[in-house]
Amino acid sequence: MDEFRIDSHKLMYHLDRLKKWLDGEDIYPIYMEISPSGACNQRCTFCAFDYLKYKAQFIDTKKLLAFLSEAARLGVKSVMYGGEGEPLLHKDIAEIINYTKKVGIDTALTTNGTLLDKDFSERCLDSLTWVRVSLNAGTSKNYSRIHRSRPEDFKRVLNNITEAVKIKRRNNYSCTIGVQFLLLPDNYHEATKLAKRLKEIEVDYLIIKPYSHHPMSENKIDRPFSYSDYLHLDSELHKLADDNFKVVFRINTIRKLEEKRPYKYCLGLPFWAYIDSDGNIYACSAFLGDARLIYGNINQDPFEKIWNSDKRKKIMKMMESDWNIDDCREICRLDEINRYLWELKHPPEHANFI
Repeated sequence: MDEFRIDSHKLMYHLDRLKKWLDGEDIYPIYMEISPSGACNQRCTFCAFDYLKYKAQFIDTKKLLAFLSEAARLGVKSVMYGGEGEPLLHKDIAEIINYTKKVGIDTALTTNGTLLDKDFSERCLDSLTWVRVSLNAGTSKNYSRIHRSRPEDFKRVLNNITEAVKIKRRNNYSCTIGVQFLLLPDNYHEATKLAKRLKEIEVDYLIIKPYSHHPMSENKIDRPFSYSDYLHLDSELHKLADDNFKVVFRINTIRKLEEKRPYKYCLGLPFWAYIDSDGNIYACSAFLGDARLIYGNINQDPFEKIWNSDKRKKIMKMMESDWNIDDCREICRLDEINRYLWELKHPPEHANFI
């Protein structure tokens, strides 16, 4: 059971913001993703942001902290640090994470785990709602090939996760520690092996996620394979699940790869935003580098001014009328939210017969 609703959405738990949107009011985002670093210490074969060239660019700490204070005041409820680079490469990431929690914003982290060391875990786990490690192999040899990293990094990541779990349990922290595994023809045979290892070290969950091509990425994993050939892994992996170890096999997302989107344009943009490592606020993370989708920059203007600007309103109008969603990424971040919002805007017949 997907108790975290990873393969779905949680917008129905924010009815106040949802009602304002339905009433045509401007709203501030509930959730934001922020990329502290443009650099990365790996070159994964599936990386969506390879076209950005992994620039050694890091978000300005002082400007970001000021933004976070303002965002909390304006009603942003959660921030996930991840993005186009490895967030733990930012020299002030521990300070940033702790400050995010301090101002009242729920805080999360997505990382490749190589820098998730004991010192970081001791400093930050209490401030994090969840940590998710991208780990896409079950052996060091395959890890090195897929992550294009040193073979010894596989053991290093597992040791880091093990230490984080120990620190969490010793201090009774509420932080959920999980692993995400991108299901590929090169690694599907190692999914069960990895799951058994993660269960041994008492990770909270394992996500099995399908690959989808980013429209601007230079990396491209040909998909002559069909995910239907791997659906047997769902029942196989769930045999390992129990009250302490969950498996989220994203079968709903896999099925959507073969479907046409049931909505005509993107409705979810008011509920979220993305900030890149240069401080640009984007409408959509699938089009980083496309200036048409930049609302503004936190190094230049306050968040409130950017969000209420004519520029953002023009971008919203463009996305809601002129944008061809066939150019968007498959199963994009906002897909489930868009399905939900589209149905609210276009209810079926007999909707009153509940």
